[in-house]
Amino acid sequence: MLSIVEVVSIDLAATTFRRFAEELILLIGKRVAVSTTYNKTYEGDLVGIDENLNIVLNNVSGVGDKVFKVVINGKFVQELSLIEKPFDLKALADRLSKVFPGMVKLREDIGAIIVMEKIKVTPEGVEGTGLAAEKVKTVYEQFIKEVKQTQP
Repeated sequence: MLSIVEVVSIDLAATTFRRFAEELILLIGKRVAVSTTYNKTYEGDLVGIDENLNIVLNNVSGVGDKVFKVVINGKFVQELSLIEKPFDLKALADRLSKVFPGMVKLREDIGAIIVMEKIKVTPEGVEGTGLAAEKVKTVYEQFIKEVKQTQP
């Protein structure tokens, strides 16, 4: 039989691993830099990663002119860095809360904002129909426009 300390330790390890995996999943589709143990750095769009940090990049720079995709063995990955500014879901949720007070929930665990329990907002856009969804789309589009204006 396991002691309470062992049970808590196992639960903590499972929670930590799950959170680590969730963070990795959020990097998919983003521009990243991968530094290897053999002093090579690749930049590209992350399209695949597994629990061993085996990585697949598209639109790669740092390899050569005729290489567009690279697979990197996780044994040689030293560092994985996000090189684009992440989408600020919290700022958008705050803005939506001004229009829909008390009806906006930020769900960082799934990378989304839920408005009125039926409209889903992600960095990719707005999912939902009706007048409320149209208003959310208007706020979203204005937010995206302002973000693009402030980026170099």
